[in-house]
Amino acid sequence: MYDQVTLKLNADPYILSALREDITSEDVSTNSVMPEPKPGEVELICKEEGIICGLQIFERVFTLLDDAVHVEFYVKDGDKVLPGQLMAKVQGDIRTLLCGERTALNYLQRMSGIATYTNSVAKLLEGTGIKLLDTRKTTPNNRIFEKYAVRVGGGNNHRYNLSDGVLLKDNHIGAAGGVKKAVTAARAYAPFVRKIEVEVEDLDMVKEAVEAGADIIMLDNMDDLMLKEAVDYIDGRAEIEVSGNVTRENITRLAGLGVDYVSSGALTHSAPILDISLKNLHPVENAGGSEDERGKKA
Repeated sequence: MYDQVTLKLNADPYILSALREDITSEDVSTNSVMPEPKPGEVELICKEEGIICGLQIFERVFTLLDDAVHVEFYVKDGDKVLPGQLMAKVQGDIRTLLCGERTALNYLQRMSGIATYTNSVAKLLEGTGIKLLDTRKTTPNNRIFEKYAVRVGGGNNHRYNLSDGVLLKDNHIGAAGGVKKAVTAARAYAPFVRKIEVEVEDLDMVKEAVEAGADIIMLDNMDDLMLKEAVDYIDGRAEIEVSGNVTRENITRLAGLGVDYVSSGALTHSAPILDISLKNLHPVENAGGSEDERGKKA
């Protein structure tokens, strides 16, 4: 769950940008059929089995449009949900409910899809001691939401962005003139609290990374035989991450190899959405109301 500072400083600007993308001047359809305010209620219904995620963002879409909107949830992030399940009721001005519907569902469906897919992958690693990591292969301007969804699904976050850690990939190594030079330069430049991770593609690079004193060695796109040889050579002298086209279909081959982490871009770039709908919109008396009025009802 996002704290209020994170929500206001980091999430709100992206949510507002998404709303501006969908409403450049007005919601013509809604204003055509609903020219005046009218209180109403709509139901949030799940249409397929999965892990729900993003309820706070779903609610925030509506409250940024109108802080009088009230959402009553019957589930929480991380819960398993089933087809036909009533997950929430949203009350407020019908015009607000209609204007925010698509944006709110886009966030909820996307985040729930990532959480659901991540959960299915994480279950395959249970008992292995391997930590499942995401990557920076996220939708532009949606990283804060997608990485949160990975955590809800049972995965772990790799570095959040380029300022968050040192990861020397193939092009960094090429620019520096080799693994040893890249590690040496990073060690001299980066704060001492930063670990140095190096991406390697063959056994010669593995040996260079170990000799250079890398803290984490990422074995990228190696076949099973090379992976085993690399792990045996490293022999505990660095933490080991495996990456490169790791999906739900092939991740179990990595169990038992003795690696510490497995990173998968598929968690965020290939997860399908979870099908969720807002249904049964209807007028009601005193929907939403002020915070004081809702407090009296409670």
